[in-house]
Amino acid sequence: MGKQGKCSHDAEACYPPGPAGGGAMYPYMIESPQLRWAFIRKVYVIVSLQLLLTVAVAAAVNLVGPIRVFFRARTPAAIAAFVLIILSPLIVMIPMIYWRKRHPINLVLLALFTVCVSFAVGLGCLSAKGIVILEAAGITMVVVVGLTLYTFWAAKRGYDFEFLGPFLVAACLVLLLYSLVQILFPMGRTMTLVYGCVAALVFSGFIIYDTDNLIKRYTYDEYVAAAIELYLDIINLFQAILAILEAADG
Repeated sequence: MGKQGKCSHDAEACYPPGPAGGGAMYPYMIESPQLRWAFIRKVYVIVSLQLLLTVAVAAAVNLVGPIRVFFRARTPAAIAAFVLIILSPLIVMIPMIYWRKRHPINLVLLALFTVCVSFAVGLGCLSAKGIVILEAAGITMVVVVGLTLYTFWAAKRGYDFEFLGPFLVAACLVLLLYSLVQILFPMGRTMTLVYGCVAALVFSGFIIYDTDNLIKRYTYDEYVAAAIELYLDIINLFQAILAILEAADG
């Protein structure tokens, strides 16, 4: 991976151990290992609860008859509700970012943000078959666990993934422009398949990048910001894999 990907073969030289003895586990920990691992556990507990809430809300949108029929009717009211649901995460995110360090309002806004995203995910699954949704969820879980374990292993060996940041931002801009073109000028199943494959690679990279930041760079009171990033990485990866499977299924 070279100097950009790995500081050196001697991780201790790259990240001198902190005063609390952080070098015993991950040498770049400048704080107590107990405090850092408590922070990591806290973030993953929050992300797990977010994912459970997403599954519950998305399942309700797809399995509760009146809700499903309402959104499939394509009436003006359904279209207005659809647009509001799609925009609601962006609306909630603004105050959530502003108060991300103020407890407990940050957790309340985080729960509201999760519900908004969950409704959007549920609407995105309305046109998919149940078996395809389950396959996408299973593949997403395997990829997320695998990439997370790899990142922790690589971080302990001294690898650093901060260099991925500019490339991932550029890739997101390309995906955004591609999505706008696809909305305005639909290009069929093949291009949807290509988009899904590229998006899956990009958000797999984001999982590695944000997990690396979780281990090394977030401070203890930034647990909401860390949870948001990991949660959105997982949701976007799921949607990309779902797009692949839907395009392949025809």
